[in-house]
Amino acid sequence: MDIRIGITNSAREINFESSQSAGDIEKIVSTALDAKSSYISLKDDKGKVYLIPTGALGYVEIGSDTSRRVGFVA
Repeated sequence: MDIRIGITNSAREINFESSQSAGDIEKIVSTALDAKSSYISLKDDKGKVYLIPTGALGYVEIGSDTSRRVGFVA
């Protein structure tokens, strides 16, 4: 699952691959925002943990589970 997180007042974004499902990531982010938590915690495929302050979230883009095609389409 490809995750892109935009940070307010920053031109850069956080981009990583996660083994968590789209539903799990959406639930983590929405629960943290609804509960007014100070941060969210997400884990990537390699085991790194990202702690992102909820006040700095500009957007969270969750990619699809479908794999990309390789080669030419006839």
